[in-house]
Amino acid sequence: MTFVQIIDCRTSRFDDMNRLMDTWVEQTKGKRTATHSVIGKDRSDASHFIEIVEFPSYEEAMRNSNLPETDRIFQEMVALCDEMPTFTDLDVVRDEQLNADTARRFFAAIAVPGALPPLDDLVAENYHDHDPANEQDTMGMDALRREVEMWRGGFEFVFDVQDQIAQGDRVCTRWTWNGTQTGEFMGLPASGKKVSMTGVTTHRFGEHGKIVEAWWEYDRLGLMAQLGALDELER
Repeated sequence: MTFVQIIDCRTSRFDDMNRLMDTWVEQTKGKRTATHSVIGKDRSDASHFIEIVEFPSYEEAMRNSNLPETDRIFQEMVALCDEMPTFTDLDVVRDEQLNADTARRFFAAIAVPGALPPLDDLVAENYHDHDPANEQDTMGMDALRREVEMWRGGFEFVFDVQDQIAQGDRVCTRWTWNGTQTGEFMGLPASGKKVSMTGVTTHRFGEHGKIVEAWWEYDRLGLMAQLGALDELER
């Protein structure tokens, strides 16, 4: 079970504290078991800081605490605090990566059979799309819907999400696209062929939790080969 420790402290020497944390990271390289650390400053009290440290489990957190470097750094940290810091230990019982979930819902929405559903709850109006297959970037919700409808007009398809990595305001998704050509696509008539391609999409999210930008990388050449578009070139 994922374990989180919350460290609450007050200090007027945050720059020194920050350098101390850099020293701890350097000294425990290859040994520390923490997977994620966030430090926040109280907007109403510039001397109040909270650090949230994530570990794979409570046992891994204890291993981290028992490192000699951790104990030494802790003593130095206490000396920099205006008062004794407090610690809260938490077992994580629910963990929702909201941006990653929104990215998954986006892939599901654009592939849903029938009419393309509204995307307003997923995508911002000022959406900016980077696709190397297009000469110009796709700008705005209306342009995005036209791009999606072009693909939907040529295929019935689904996305199979293999992996997702979320960091900050970005979510990177590795996917496999499986489709059947049911209509004209890039000048090629409907063939009924079953095709697939792999790709990666990186989504950037705005403060409202909606997708504001995306970068696509996918095997379009492989797709065209499956559709027979390269047969003439190979002769």
